[in-house]
Amino acid sequence: MKLKLASLAVMAGLAGGIALTSGAEAQQRVFFGIATGGTGGTYYPLGGMLAQVLSNNAVIDGKKLAATAETGNASVANAKLLGRGEIESAFIAADILDAAYKGENQFKDGAIKNIRALGALYPETVQLIVRADSGVKKFADLKGKSVSSGSPGSGQWQLLGDLLEAHGLKREDVTEDFSSFAQSVDKIKDGNLIASLITAGTPTSSVLDLANGHAISVVPLSGPEVEALKKKQPYYASVTLEANTYKGQTAPVETLAVMAIWASHAELSDDVAYAVVKAAYENTETLAKVHTQGKNIALKSALQSVSVPLHPGAEKFYREKGLLK
Repeated sequence: MKLKLASLAVMAGLAGGIALTSGAEAQQRVFFGIATGGTGGTYYPLGGMLAQVLSNNAVIDGKKLAATAETGNASVANAKLLGRGEIESAFIAADILDAAYKGENQFKDGAIKNIRALGALYPETVQLIVRADSGVKKFADLKGKSVSSGSPGSGQWQLLGDLLEAHGLKREDVTEDFSSFAQSVDKIKDGNLIASLITAGTPTSSVLDLANGHAISVVPLSGPEVEALKKKQPYYASVTLEANTYKGQTAPVETLAVMAIWASHAELSDDVAYAVVKAAYENTETLAKVHTQGKNIALKSALQSVSVPLHPGAEKFYREKGLLK
């Protein structure tokens, strides 16, 4: 979905919050896409609200922006979309963004050198979810059991491999399932899956749904094995999932988190990049209304965990705000 001026009417929807417009009005709009994730995670609802904020506030050369959020396959797939210039922006986990730019891990077949950062969003919490009666109390208990890690080659898939290695296990030691967040919790409900590894802003809608009908446990990710993983993968930080984030989860849980980054590509015009970053980070209070993670999107943390080059348009905005010298 390359950036373009539209001559067709814009259809309203949750993702973009754009009202149906006349042909003449549509000609005065600039289309801007945001690749998010599945509907069971946090990328999608926050992407929808971000699209609405941009559509309401961003103006480029007198033309309003028509932004839309689109469901996607999350970080790895989103990075590749940007590399091909098939969408204007996307949400990508910080470690995946770094690997994409450097050509590491899932990107060994080719670095994505045209990828650019627009700004940091919020910390994504790693949640290892099981039913309370599963018998899984710690990560090592997954040996011989089924666990969902999302699509092969995804950031979730990579993380499961890293966690298994850190605990002295191999992929062959578990039965791996490649379902989406929403699909995996449905399988847990039905007893067809033991665990799902989910990295998303909390509370995550699919986990909320599961917890409302079943007693669940969030398995801790801590200890010497996880400390060793953090040294190997410095984008992960230890965090505490607060008690009562989910129904029945009465105690805090030690786990990991990684920053979600809003990214683009080098071909996006400087004017558009500047306009969307300005609209987003000057209207963060609106983002806080759609999801609890929205309150963590702030100008002061907009450069946190950003290791790839900033888009020049975003850089201009951060210099005006004093974040860059």
